Amino acid sequence: MSGMSGQDGSKGDGRVPRLGAAMAAPERQRRWRLRTLGAVGGAFLAGAVVGPMIAVPGIQAWAQDGGRAETYRLLNLFGDVFERIRAEYVEPVSDREVIEAAINGMLQGLDPHSSYMNPRNFRDMQVQTRGEFGGLGIEVTQENGYVKVISPIDDTPAARAGVKPGDLITHLNGQSTQGLTLQEAVEQMRGERGTTIKLTIRREGERTPLEISLTRDVIRPQVARFRLEGNDIAYVRLSAFNEQTEAALRRAVSTMRQQAGGNLRGLILDLRNNPGGLLDQAVQVSDDFLDQGEIVSTRARREGDAQRWNARAGDIAQGLPMVVLVNAGSASASEIVAGALQDHRRAVVMGVKTFGKGSVQTVMPIPGNGAIRLTTARYYTPSGRSIQATGIEPDIEVLAARPDPNAPAVAQRGEAELRRALRNDNGQAQQQAAPVPLPPMNLPAGVQERVVRAPAEDAPAFDPTKPETDHQLQQAVQFLRNLAAAQGGPQRRAQR
Repeated sequence: MSGMSGQDGSKGDGRVPRLGAAMAAPERQRRWRLRTLGAVGGAFLAGAVVGPMIAVPGIQAWAQDGGRAETYRLLNLFGDVFERIRAEYVEPVSDREVIEAAINGMLQGLDPHSSYMNPRNFRDMQVQTRGEFGGLGIEVTQENGYVKVISPIDDTPAARAGVKPGDLITHLNGQSTQGLTLQEAVEQMRGERGTTIKLTIRREGERTPLEISLTRDVIRPQVARFRLEGNDIAYVRLSAFNEQTEAALRRAVSTMRQQAGGNLRGLILDLRNNPGGLLDQAVQVSDDFLDQGEIVSTRARREGDAQRWNARAGDIAQGLPMVVLVNAGSASASEIVAGALQDHRRAVVMGVKTFGKGSVQTVMPIPGNGAIRLTTARYYTPSGRSIQATGIEPDIEVLAARPDPNAPAVAQRGEAELRRALRNDNGQAQQQAAPVPLPPMNLPAGVQERVVRAPAEDAPAFDPTKPETDHQLQQAVQFLRNLAAAQGGPQRRAQR
């Protein structure tokens, strides 16, 4: 399958499924589907299940065709428990609420990324993928019963208040989040613009909980932030992969090229703390920097559902050397882009190991009753690697902060630590198509060796408002300048 057709003259034929587009698979006529690659629990992407989704006649037919009498017994068990709850629970309960909770548990029991959205939350998700949504501006998951922050979104109430990746939200307005589902906690954090909520946060390294009051707002994140570093290095940070991402990236690169004239020596694509998003946008962003070759492939339960996306000619960076910055908050769609550019040696991946979410979710609307978000495939980088639960190792490791030799060792948290995370199937995949070894980096002598792995002892603490305190960014800038000098000119095309 070829690259996706993008905005502003991007490449492709438009066949990657997108929000609002029909995908007529032969065995799934009239089922609209959306491929997503968001990290664990997208920003306020939550919801409960609607009961009418269960189609008992279909289940009965499946049981008859498969000769599975056990299915009938299990359905009877479900019905018996449901009736017992209706008749004898201490307080009257809503049939819808009970069935929603049951289906929600069924989906959440599969893996960390499958879930159900009721009609309201499904609408919210559609708005979010268009690049605008309401809330606090944080990507969240659940860990040990608490809500865990994956990443605050740039320029939102959460980011301005100092919420950090890895924070555990233990209380909402003084009420514990333990016992709540992720969806229930997220719904409590939603609200009208201008209303406030108090978060109680436990942060690694802090002895006492932090109390943070946030004012809800309409979240319109600027998905691409960009600037020139010293008039010779183009820097663009992507905060998410929504419908605006690829077009925003193209505008950013075009603007910086005009600003710099002919002085550009390299480009930095910052995907740190980018939790992912739409598959088609990951394909388009990768395609923007590749002239040919595979971008990503997916393998589903049925062999016939496997897909592959290839790049087409055209590089918006015109061959400039590139660095992709990643960290443990770089997930899914970010990992697709980093993996594609790394495998093709189009960019040097710098930073620390990524999150490791190598699965694809398909959003399947249920008419009148929201939608299912179901894990339907694993994805593979061009060399055939599955990064599920392993992440992408950077070509050059650069730490954000200097390690404390006196601090206890803390394992990097990622997909592998999530309950019911899918296993990595590289071993099985090798029986089908062995991963292709990565080609050597082929950097000029001395360029990689000049990269400083960690900040100096007297280096100032990182301040997001001061780029000069960002050690990873500064090392990327200096690396590209050293590379350009070794290659003999700012406009010389990268070797690949």
